[in-house]
Amino acid sequence: MKKQKTLILIGDVIGVLVTGIIFLVPFYFMFVQSIKSKAEANELSIRWPSEIHFENYLEVFKHANYQLVTAFKNSAILALFTVVGLLVTAAMAAYVIQRRHDRLMNVIQALVMVGLMIPAAILPTIHMLQSLHIYKTMFSMVMIEIALQTPFAIMLYRGYMASIPRELEEAARIDGCSVWQIFWKIIFPLLKPIQASLIILVGVQTFNDFTNPLYFLPGSENTTVQLTLYNYKGQLANSYNLLFADIIVITVPMLILFLIFNKKSWMEWLPVL
Repeated sequence: MKKQKTLILIGDVIGVLVTGIIFLVPFYFMFVQSIKSKAEANELSIRWPSEIHFENYLEVFKHANYQLVTAFKNSAILALFTVVGLLVTAAMAAYVIQRRHDRLMNVIQALVMVGLMIPAAILPTIHMLQSLHIYKTMFSMVMIEIALQTPFAIMLYRGYMASIPRELEEAARIDGCSVWQIFWKIIFPLLKPIQASLIILVGVQTFNDFTNPLYFLPGSENTTVQLTLYNYKGQLANSYNLLFADIIVITVPMLILFLIFNKKSWMEWLPVL
């Protein structure tokens, strides 16, 4: 038995080390390039620079009239309102789908599953946004992000809600609670683990989204952080130190978000799915 436990412990240690190497080595490589001079960074070697250039980060922020600051503001607004809207609307939809069992709910559930497989139609969506006069607006971009990620969020919510006993709702009905009161005062507070997981997953996905802002939110004033990297690739193609500095800068906020919500990560509710 002790030998088996020792082997398991050794396997865990090896797994942690391999995982650390897989994730830390690329990050170390990017950081090293970001503090090198232009000539050293263009060599793309992993060795430590002969002279550290932290001014690369300041230059990245100053580039194109502080475009990165505008990009951070746009990405933060987009991620914040998408997460908040999705947490509320997807939770309500999942609650109804999970608790009702009739033909209509079966059809809706099938449509939700179809939404996981069918990608967004770009040209028809742009035409619709132009007809509504909301094309190139943050409101339309938030609505698109919510619509695209709602099926995934509903699927996660439904799996977690299945583990919540119905007896809680029945007791609340006996005490005179309405359906809205049952959802907001009993069900919704119990969804904190899944909400933390969705904040990480949806927040990172939206903040790092590239294709949707490229198509639905064009314009220099609407630039997001991933689009700055796309622009830098064209404007600073020979300045790898600035490119990697930009990558580090746009990676850190999502790393902080993950660390904040890590205690209520998806590992807490995965067994109930």
